[in-house]
Amino acid sequence: MAGLIKVDVAAGLAWVEVPEQDLRVLCGCPADSVKHMMLRGLIRPTKVGGVACETGPTAILLSDVMIQNGAFCNLGEFPVLQMFYRQGMLLPGHPNNTGRRPLLIGRNEQLQAQFQYIYRGNYGLISVEELMEAGLDEAHAHEMMRLKLRFAFGRIQHPRELLDTKALDDAPIEIADGVSLRRIALNVFEFGYQDERVQVDINLPPFEVHECPYTLGFHQIPREYFAVIHSGDGDGWDIRRPSMGAILVFQGRIFLIDAGPNLIYSLTSLGIGINEVEGIFHTHSHDDHFAGLTTLIRADRRIKYFATPMVRAAVTKKLAALLSIEEEDFSDYFEVHDLVLGQWNDVGGLEVRPIFSPHPVETTPFYFRVLAEGGYRTYAHLADIAGLDILQGMISEDPAKPGLSLARMEQVVADYFEPADVKKVDIGGGLIHGEAKDFAEDTSRKIILSHTALKLTDAQKRIGSGASFGTVDVLVRSYRDFARRSAWEHLASYLPGIGDAHLQVLLNCPLETFNPETILIREGAVGNDIYLVLTGQVEMLASDSQVRSLLSAGALLGELAGLHGLPSMETYRATSYVQALRLSADFYLEFVKRNDLFADISRLMEIREFLSRTWLFGEVVSTGTLNRIANQMRPMTADTGKVLSPGEQNVALIRRGDALRLVGDQELETLTPGDFFGEETAMFETPSLSRVVSSGPMELYVVPAQTLKNIPCVRWKLFETFHRRSRACTEAQVVSGGDLIWREEYSVNIQRIDNHHRRLFEMSNRLIAAVRLGKGTAEMSEALDFLKGYATYHFSEEETLLERYGYPEEAGHAAKHRRLLAQLHELTERLATTTVTAGDVATFLQDWIVNHILIEDRRYAPFINAKGVY
Repeated sequence: MAGLIKVDVAAGLAWVEVPEQDLRVLCGCPADSVKHMMLRGLIRPTKVGGVACETGPTAILLSDVMIQNGAFCNLGEFPVLQMFYRQGMLLPGHPNNTGRRPLLIGRNEQLQAQFQYIYRGNYGLISVEELMEAGLDEAHAHEMMRLKLRFAFGRIQHPRELLDTKALDDAPIEIADGVSLRRIALNVFEFGYQDERVQVDINLPPFEVHECPYTLGFHQIPREYFAVIHSGDGDGWDIRRPSMGAILVFQGRIFLIDAGPNLIYSLTSLGIGINEVEGIFHTHSHDDHFAGLTTLIRADRRIKYFATPMVRAAVTKKLAALLSIEEEDFSDYFEVHDLVLGQWNDVGGLEVRPIFSPHPVETTPFYFRVLAEGGYRTYAHLADIAGLDILQGMISEDPAKPGLSLARMEQVVADYFEPADVKKVDIGGGLIHGEAKDFAEDTSRKIILSHTALKLTDAQKRIGSGASFGTVDVLVRSYRDFARRSAWEHLASYLPGIGDAHLQVLLNCPLETFNPETILIREGAVGNDIYLVLTGQVEMLASDSQVRSLLSAGALLGELAGLHGLPSMETYRATSYVQALRLSADFYLEFVKRNDLFADISRLMEIREFLSRTWLFGEVVSTGTLNRIANQMRPMTADTGKVLSPGEQNVALIRRGDALRLVGDQELETLTPGDFFGEETAMFETPSLSRVVSSGPMELYVVPAQTLKNIPCVRWKLFETFHRRSRACTEAQVVSGGDLIWREEYSVNIQRIDNHHRRLFEMSNRLIAAVRLGKGTAEMSEALDFLKGYATYHFSEEETLLERYGYPEEAGHAAKHRRLLAQLHELTERLATTTVTAGDVATFLQDWIVNHILIEDRRYAPFINAKGVY
């Protein structure tokens, strides 16, 4: 028998098996990892002790980084569920339930993030207090907790009770008898057993995303007045098709219902560019409806997010846990619109009514309606409902026991069976999904059966229809040209000084449709046409650049070559069906000259050309948005050997020349044209742990951070880079013995508070470094201000948490915070009036921060943990 078996499953995903030790390790767990393992035969049906179950992993090796190329890397929810239930490791009486727990391996911070993410994925909001904070009154919050406890078999359990972990730092560890694991580099690992060694690299190549386990083909979707595009009917285990979802077209605009895994593949297949998505209606936070959220962050504006407050709160907490961010950061990436449960909410003429569905996490299916001739046309999207037999068995009128009241049950049933023109129904069965037979008497005009990996039975076929990927139900036909409306909106944004009458001159040009994989403009060809992309997606390729950009609605292609009669420097190629407004180059040039736009457009074009070839700005950023960035940038130059600083409120982008990013004397990274720096302080208000030094004469652009904060796809890339660079600084290990070093022993077992404490350590070390290096008063004051400001914020957040959960010593703890701030004020005066060494400052801060955490904060941790907060 082989000692070590390695299988490269997909990009960023691998499998290592040691049969003699019954060890099977899933290395990396992006979206749909389970489906990839099924396709490779690594998960397959079997029987143990005569009981049907599945094979599969027994351990998960987490990625060192939480995101790669814009996508989640550590989505362990479904692999863990597969181990618990489909392998049987958690099922009472199952032969595989031997007391062995699934094993998570990874960096400590990734393990803690994974625990909290799985916790929220299992339960959503976990206390009466959290439910009330999400808008429920006390009576309804208690009712919800009764229901949650019924689904949780009477007790909410933190994943720490169900999973084993092994923290992997830089030293090798033993993960099973005789099986070793060590990290060689970021996301590169070596397994050892006996005399064998295998290496695993789960890094994604540049510009690649995790693979999709199924093929979707290409579809051309009409932009109707009101229609439903069926974008998924499977469940989280279906290897043939996407998870249950739908896309609404209303007045030609695109709205998603849920965001499942591989969303970018689905949108590309349907000819929908990211920038076309107007908003998302979200039913709940399970991964098969949640994992695609990062795709929507790749737009160049905040996409509208529609959900009830309780669903939004559960989704926000899960996303914050997964990424180790503050919950408030959710609104940096989405434009939040709360919906009222049980009422018709007006969304610009599209009416939506969320209904309550009993589920382990907060869940609200939707009814949508639009007024048309003859009355309303209605679509119902009943994702993650429960079977009536299951609900009947949950009824209990004892308010002290887990369960469901009869009155709530009757309301749920009435909501489920409200007639609609088209009703899409979850028939996944089991404890938390619906049954087709319940809808046998439903009077809706058309019922579509969904959310299953199984073929429909004859009995189910007599109840409802199927809806394969890309099929469309048109509820209200359109008699308007929504494509030209879209063209007008993009041109008005690009040419803000041109009146409507003059824009109509451009709008009277032909619309053209391009098949997938068609070249619109070829590199080296003299441009005769300029294209304004309206629908679909186009990739930009240049032979002299490694950057590959994806462009969607609002991108103007070939303008520079067309206006100046030059050969194109890029190839533009359709990756889906694409519709574009075609402007002949001669005609467009005449229009530009007549409106005296040539000088300004030429200036902006040169900068846009540079921006579009950078990783930061090259993807899914419309021409109008690039113009706004270009108008707010300012040039900057630097001589050789200069420490570069764009200012605290700016991000610097390198135009020409190279620079080194250093921690101490250790080189971490070489920055070349197109790279950027300054995001730590400007975007995330974290003191930089490194410095950037020019290698020679340089030209840079300085971009105000405020400009970038409102562009989600750019902000997301800055966030990904910020975490990657922070990790590199930590791994450099060049911090001297005088600095404060965070240790996992300091953890209070509450992820958000631990994140705050780590940041206080970072800011304290910045102050220590300023004193050690003999910096001037201004720089020391700046470091102190950072520390005081963040400490004040942290103390306020901590006190709010303690008050919310009724911590009996909250008043005394708040008084200690006031004393700590007074002590910090005393340090400020000492630094201003006397000579203080770095050692003195480190000793003060050691006592000021560490002792408070170790003694005072760790006192309240068990009380707050007992409330279900981690």
